[in-house]
Amino acid sequence: MKHLPFRVIALPLLLVGFGLLHAFDASVANESPPSVSSGPPASRAVEEADHSEVVAEYAPVAIEALPLHFPAPRQRYQEDWSPATPLTVVTRGELERGETLSTALRSQGISSATIHLIAREMRSTFDFRHAQPGHRYRLNQDPDGQILEFRYATSPERTLRLTWDGHSYQVEESQSTLQPQLAKVSGGIKTSLYEAILAIGEHTSLAGAFADIFAWDIDFSRNVRPGDDFEILYEKLYRTDEDGQSVYVRPGRILAARYRGTAGEHEAIFFEPSNGHAGYYRPDGSAIERAFLVAPLEFRRISSSFSTARRHPILGVVRPHRGIDYAASPGTPVWSVAEGTVIYRGWAGASGNLVKVKHRNGYVSYYAHLAGFEKGLKVGDTVGQKQVIGRVGSTGLATGPHVCFRVQKNGRYVNPLDIVSPPAEGVNRDHWPVFKARRDLLLSDLGTTTLVSSDEAL
Repeated sequence: MKHLPFRVIALPLLLVGFGLLHAFDASVANESPPSVSSGPPASRAVEEADHSEVVAEYAPVAIEALPLHFPAPRQRYQEDWSPATPLTVVTRGELERGETLSTALRSQGISSATIHLIAREMRSTFDFRHAQPGHRYRLNQDPDGQILEFRYATSPERTLRLTWDGHSYQVEESQSTLQPQLAKVSGGIKTSLYEAILAIGEHTSLAGAFADIFAWDIDFSRNVRPGDDFEILYEKLYRTDEDGQSVYVRPGRILAARYRGTAGEHEAIFFEPSNGHAGYYRPDGSAIERAFLVAPLEFRRISSSFSTARRHPILGVVRPHRGIDYAASPGTPVWSVAEGTVIYRGWAGASGNLVKVKHRNGYVSYYAHLAGFEKGLKVGDTVGQKQVIGRVGSTGLATGPHVCFRVQKNGRYVNPLDIVSPPAEGVNRDHWPVFKARRDLLLSDLGTTTLVSSDEAL
């Protein structure tokens, strides 16, 4: 038998000392769900423990080893302890890398029969072969080891719950509503925006969202320099856990942002009019979004630029290279740089897997050497700006994983970096008073008030 931590061993001893364990009579014992090892289901369910329950949480330990049965005690403090008060044994944890639910529960003393019951009853809702690191679980059992409730969270928002209803086990799925809280972070660049965001204790997703806002004005892979600085006013999203505690999950919307550096000073305000398009705008009301993105992916480097005479790395001949090669890790998402219609999806010889998208004003964009296409993508589909259409690969004539990005204008290839993209529509004149008030408020918070310190971010 494994030893219990002191806080669990002390519980029955204290109860005996105060005469509180006048607890488990035959009527309570007969209300348990079916045994995980033998016997038919009981006739009715255990009532869920209320706020008066005693909860014992423990490290690895065999449930049958808990000292739960004692002689009848004196009736002292009877008002604090009812004979019908159930004792619930709680096992909880979070899956580590390389760990399955079975190995995690076994390490905490849970029997194979219990684990098998959980997997069997929840199979139609969730296959535990797909369990991932970070998934959280909580198992409630009675003193005899019967399952009262099992909760399994696949994300901060999604939780699966297994319970006994008196006749059979039932599985229900719930979606948690994340609650936003206003926060602000600021910092300076030493190497990259992503490392600067990590240094202040935030998720890299905040860096990605920030880069997306200014993607039309700043190339964060090339135009970021040490000494540049940034400020971000955003929502931090929290969930309420099983104990009623507020737990930080991830960053939410960015409400205002500022970047100062060699690429100039840029500010953005999130604005969503009551009857218009939500988006990011400059303080003067002009739209930050443009018709074309600078690049079709998050890339590591440009391995080959637009050129009228380039020696082909495989064929060894000099010929024009009418596009830009963006080197990136295999599988990196590739997106459409603008809204348009898919006019080609398939194999294209030396270009490997190729997608072509037709846009307004005579533009057509090409995405070559893809490892594969986005599931369900087909010719004739309408795609939005930054909608994923495939993944980085090295199909066709390619020396390594990259995407060859090309753009035609009225049938002739043009350098994608030379495209002067028209901006989207700015703030409507009818919405200007509301925008101005919101702009002034957000920029005031962004520039003068630190709403959360960096060490509170996680």
